[in-house]
Amino acid sequence: MNTIWQRWAAPRPQAAEAAALILLTALTLSGVVVTWAVRFRPPLWPALALSVLASGALHWRRTRPQLVLAVTLLCTVAQGALGYLLTPLLMGPLLTAQYSLSVHNPRRTSWNSALVVDFGMVATGLFDTRLHRSPVLSIVNPTAWVLLCAALGSYVQVRRAYAAARAEHASREREEEARHRVFQERMRIARELHDVVAHHLTLADAQAATAAHLARTHPDQALGIIGLLPQTTSAALRELKATVGLLRQDTDSDSDTGDNLAPAPGLRNLPDLVDACATAGLAVTVTVDGQASRLTPVLDLTAYRIVQEALTNVSKHAVTPTAQVHLAYTPHYLTLTITSDTVPSRPVSSAVPQGGFGLISMRERATAVGGTFHAGHHPHGGFAVACTLPLDSRDDSPDESSAT
Repeated sequence: MNTIWQRWAAPRPQAAEAAALILLTALTLSGVVVTWAVRFRPPLWPALALSVLASGALHWRRTRPQLVLAVTLLCTVAQGALGYLLTPLLMGPLLTAQYSLSVHNPRRTSWNSALVVDFGMVATGLFDTRLHRSPVLSIVNPTAWVLLCAALGSYVQVRRAYAAARAEHASREREEEARHRVFQERMRIARELHDVVAHHLTLADAQAATAAHLARTHPDQALGIIGLLPQTTSAALRELKATVGLLRQDTDSDSDTGDNLAPAPGLRNLPDLVDACATAGLAVTVTVDGQASRLTPVLDLTAYRIVQEALTNVSKHAVTPTAQVHLAYTPHYLTLTITSDTVPSRPVSSAVPQGGFGLISMRERATAVGGTFHAGHHPHGGFAVACTLPLDSRDDSPDESSAT
C-alpha cells in the first residue's frame, strides 16, 4: 500500500499534500466528535473550528515549522480547556507538527520544542479538574505521544543523514576507483609503449651501427644488415599501431578492430627475438629446464616483455655481445634469468630500481602478476635479471590470441 501511494504521489506533490491534509483533518474531526459523544458534551463547534485551523496550518509546516507548532499547540490547549480529552486523534495536527519540526531541525531544537509542548499538555491536564483522578489519561498519555513523535522525527533525521553520508562515501569511492583504474591503465600503456619503442629503436640503432662499422671491411655483411632494418622498423610500427589502436577503440568488443590487431607476443616468439638480436650483433643463448607449461596470455606476454627488455638493456650496456636466457619451469613457477657482462649506466639496487624505466617496467610487470623481480650484479661478474612468475593460474585450454 505504501508503494502504491508513493507511486501515485511522486508525480503529484501538490495533490498528495492536499489529500494528506484532508485525511488528517477528517481524523482530527472524528476524534473531536468521539470525545464530545463520550464525555460531558463540551462545546462542539468551537472544537471543530480549532481542529480545522490546526490542520490548515500544517500547510506551512516545512517553511515555518516553529510557528506551525505554536499554532497547533494553542489550538490543542484550547480544546483541552473546553473539556476535551486529548487523545491521539484529537492531537493529530500537533503531533504532525512536532514530527515535522524534529525531522528538519537540529536535535536540540527538536527536544526543546517537545519540552515546551509537554509543558502545555501538563498544564492542560491540570486545568481539567474532572480528570484529576486519571493522570494517565490527562497528563501521561499526551506527553508520551509528543515525546514519541519527537523521537521518531529525530530518528528519521539521523537515518536520512546516514543514508546521505553513505551515498557520498560511495560516490567518493567510485571516483577514487575510477581514478585508480585510469592511473593503472596509463601505467600499463606506458610500459607497453616503452617496451615496444625502446626495444625496436635500440635494435635498429645497433643494426645501423654494425652496418656502418662493416661498411668498408665487409660491405656484403653491411648490406645484409641494412636489408634487415626495414623488418625491424616494420615490426616496431606494427606493434605500435596495435597498441595505439587499442587506445582508439570506443568499445570493448573485438568485432570492430579484432581483424586488424596482431596476436600479443609471447615466449613462442622468443626465437624471432633471438634472431633479431643476432642481426644487431648480440649473441643470445636460450636454455630451458623442466617441462614447458601452457601460460595464460597475460603471463605469456609478461614473460616475453621481461626477456625483451632485459636483452634491450644488454644491447645497450654489454661489455661483450653475449647474453644467456634461462627458463626454468616448475609445477607452480616459471623462473626467468637473463645474464650478461653488462655494466649499467648507473648503480642498481635490488630494492629500488634506479637503472631507468626499463628496470621499473620489468619490476612492475612481474609484480602485476604476483611474481618477484631482482636485478643486480651477478656473483660471478656481469649483470643479471631474475624474476619468478606464478603458474597457479595457467590456462590448460588451447592457445587463445589476444591483441597487443
